[in-house]
Amino acid sequence: MTIQSETQQYRKNFVSIIIPFSLLLLGVFFLSFAAILIRLSEQEIGANATIFNRLWIATIFLGLWNQITNFIPLLACESTPSQENKIINHLGIFLLSAIVDLMCLLFWAWSLNQTSVTNSNLLHNLTPIFATFGGWLFLNQSFNRRFVVGVILASLGSSAIAFSDLQFGSQYLIGDGLALLSALFYGVGYLIYERLRNQFSATTILFWTCFFRSILLLPLALVTDPQLFPSSWSGWLTVICLGIFCLGLGNLIFIHSLKQFSAGFVSLFLLLGPILTAIFAWIIFSEKLNFINWIAFTIVLLGIYFAKSGQGAQKSTRDIINSDV
Repeated sequence: MTIQSETQQYRKNFVSIIIPFSLLLLGVFFLSFAAILIRLSEQEIGANATIFNRLWIATIFLGLWNQITNFIPLLACESTPSQENKIINHLGIFLLSAIVDLMCLLFWAWSLNQTSVTNSNLLHNLTPIFATFGGWLFLNQSFNRRFVVGVILASLGSSAIAFSDLQFGSQYLIGDGLALLSALFYGVGYLIYERLRNQFSATTILFWTCFFRSILLLPLALVTDPQLFPSSWSGWLTVICLGIFCLGLGNLIFIHSLKQFSAGFVSLFLLLGPILTAIFAWIIFSEKLNFINWIAFTIVLLGIYFAKSGQGAQKSTRDIINSDV
């Protein structure tokens, strides 16, 4: 092999591995600020109002981004000339995706009232297992033993951060079941995203799901929260950051990655979110951060490495070429 061919191979590996991984880590970085920003927002408005504001702000942001990429093709990461003809025929799927996402949020919120925060978060972290099983069951995806070991290892690593605080008892069964359902719906949501990703751009998918979610959530927010919008500039800045960076850019990166990676693999990176949130909370709120946090972080990374090197993480070139966008 000549030096030139080795250089070309190196560049190809860099583009196909390093850049997608860097994007996923950037997406986790954006998403990890969500819990902190939500806490700040809920000092002024309620939980449902916070979610509603981040949804409609993200919808406007994504709509503007779509218009900008139409006028400036260089900013578009992929060509989408035929999407407009398909959107109307797929509005039902977009609506279903929005309903599934909202059910995930509601089940998770209800679980926090029926069980401990530790139990709820631990069970919610089982999302990659549901996404992997669903990909095998419904999308005909195949995973080898190494990939499955990676998924289990990463899930255990993320759960280890709070395993010592896990509580058992019959009084927690309903809440634990709701938390498990939230993980199930979260996994199903990513499987729907992956299915839609074969035909639509990530921006289009997230725009319509955010649009439908904001409409569906508005009545609930009006009933449950006395104040719908922030009243201070700091409150507006918080929900704008939630909408643009956490929901807009963070989720946009994850949905974009579903063209190259399976939903089971992409959802593994979500497990890094709580650990990074703990690190940021340690920096911003001086919350306690112990050695177990760093061990959990290492185990999750090890699990991601195992999954990446196994069969089922990355889609075949044929699958990518057969996609419409």
